[in-house]
Parts: sequence; C-alpha cells; structure tokens
Amino acid sequence: MLHLRLGRDRAESSTRAYAISLALFLDWCAGAGLEWQRAPQVLGRFVHWLRYHEPGRAGPPDLSRPVRGERRVNCVLAAVREFFRHAVSAGLAGPGTLRALFEVAGDRPVPAEARGEGLAGARLRPRHRLREPEREAEAISDEEVLELLRACRNARDRFIVLALWRTGLRRGELAGLRREDVHFVPDATRLGCGVKGPHVHVRRRDNPNGAAAKSRRSRAVPADWLVVQAYDQYMSDRDACLPAQSCDFLLVNLARGQVGGPMRPGALNELLEALSERAGLGRRARPHMARHGFAANVSASGATLDEIRDLLGHQSFTASAVYLHPGHERLREAVDRVPVPRGSAHEVLR
Repeated sequence: MLHLRLGRDRAESSTRAYAISLALFLDWCAGAGLEWQRAPQVLGRFVHWLRYHEPGRAGPPDLSRPVRGERRVNCVLAAVREFFRHAVSAGLAGPGTLRALFEVAGDRPVPAEARGEGLAGARLRPRHRLREPEREAEAISDEEVLELLRACRNARDRFIVLALWRTGLRRGELAGLRREDVHFVPDATRLGCGVKGPHVHVRRRDNPNGAAAKSRRSRAVPADWLVVQAYDQYMSDRDACLPAQSCDFLLVNLARGQVGGPMRPGALNELLEALSERAGLGRRARPHMARHGFAANVSASGATLDEIRDLLGHQSFTASAVYLHPGHERLREAVDRVPVPRGSAHEVLR
C-alpha cells in the first residue's frame, strides 16, 4: 500500500480500493491454507471463490447466484496482478510468477518486471479475466437534476448539485477545493492567475477530510453563470456560520457533524441519495452520474474529445471515451448531417 500511495502517487481512494481487494485475496489464501507466493499457479480457484463465496454463509456456495459481478471480480484481479508485479520487482516472488498471471498476446505491453522472465519485447494480457457484459455508463438526466434541485433545502446543497453537473468534477475534487481555488471573476489577473473567466483550480493535495484529486496534473475548469450564482447564494449562508469562517475548505458542514469543518467526499453521496429519495427519482443518484451527465452534455454541444479529456482531467482519450454515450436521436442527427451527393445517386434511384 505504501508503494501505491507514496511510490506511485495514487489517490487515497484508489489505495483504499486496492487494500480491500488485497484483503480478499489474502483471506482466500489463509482459508485455503496456501502461501500467497504460490497463488498465481492456482488463481482460477480464487476467481471461482470471488464469484460465489458469500461471507457468513455456511455450506456449499450457490452456483446459480454469483455474489460478485464480472466487473468487480476483474477489479480485484487487477489489484492482485499489481501486487505480484511489485512483489517480483522487490524480489519477494519467485521466477515464473508473472508467466502464471499473463500470457503472450498482442494487446498489452509487457510489464517491466517480466523482462527478466524471458518475455522482453512481448505483449501480454491477463490469463484470468472475466468477460464483462456491455454496459452503458449511467448518466444523470437534465430532468433528474431539476428534481434534485427542487428537493434541496439550502443553498449549499443546490451549489453541490449544480457544481457536479455543470463542471464534471469528481466528488473528491469538489470536496477538496479550497476557497483560494475558486476564481469566479471575469479577470483573475489580480489574483495572480492568467485564466480568463470564472473557473476553479483542481489541485492534488493531501486533505484531512480524505478528499483528493485523482490526477497529479492540476487543471482549471470553467464554470458557467449557474454555478457562479449558486456559489454566491451558498457563500452568504457560509459566511453566516461563525465556525466556518476559519476553515479554508470550500464545502463545509453547516448543520450536522463538525459544524464549520470540511465535508467528507462520502457526504456528497449521502446528500444525493437523500435528495433522490426526497425527489422520488426512482433510482439513487451518485456524484459520478453527474460527471457522466456533464460529459454527455458537453459532447452534445459539439465539444471535441481532446476538450472533454482536459475538462474531465483524464490522461488518455480512451478514459474519456467511456463517458460518451450518444442516444439514438443524436445518432440520427449525425447521419442526417451527412450531405447526399447530387447526380449519380439520384439517377440510380429514379
């Protein structure tokens, strides 16, 4: 975990997810009476255990009802492979370990640690990976956002909903903003900033509330007038809270928890869940759904993939592409925009 958190500068949430996955793996090793160094040779048994082992259930597993889905199993396996790659590089795992985890293929570069096993120049893919069903990324709709806003009972909650929906920030990025990061002015030159127009600066920090930007690269995200207006209304309430005046975090607790202290990232999930129930949405909204909705809206407005990538803070175009899920109407409009050549095509159809 120290290697991930400090050596590779992973976000705290990513490190926590890896820790949970590795705990499952080590629990299985202990239950099977198996040393973890030998596990790659029989990792298929661990995959089966992940799919059907239900904690606290006595007797044989129910093979008709998987406990974990394909995506969750693959996430755990990815953490296990990362663990063994580190173990090989640190000399804690023996030769042949990565050969048991990877097979030569044409779609993945070889890990650096595998070059000592005679695989230099090869391309590898995981041996153990379940086929995930195709799924469309969940995005919150504009109509659902309006219902959430109507269900809000204070200016802070309205600002949170609008900021998630109109800027595409991750929950950790929004909860980690400091007041100095918010430049909601036409010209921020006097603040020592050369970015024009209202915007927020997303920076990677270690925050006491557990909030962290996922990307190491800082970025400035534009904000529109809706977000700015909601911010002004929220700041009026925030300034009236005496304990909050000494806190430099943007989002603070105003009624529950440590009043005046920074909000936890998980509190944003709790807020949207409560608003969803109050608004009668029929499903539970999550912060990441608002991020999907933002990406879908900017894509529909004509933004290019490189613009979407920078707005969302991704390092690759592939990471941004999963957020784009045009509906049938947009696909129809795209086809209708293609001009029909005059001349030969019309003559053939006559």
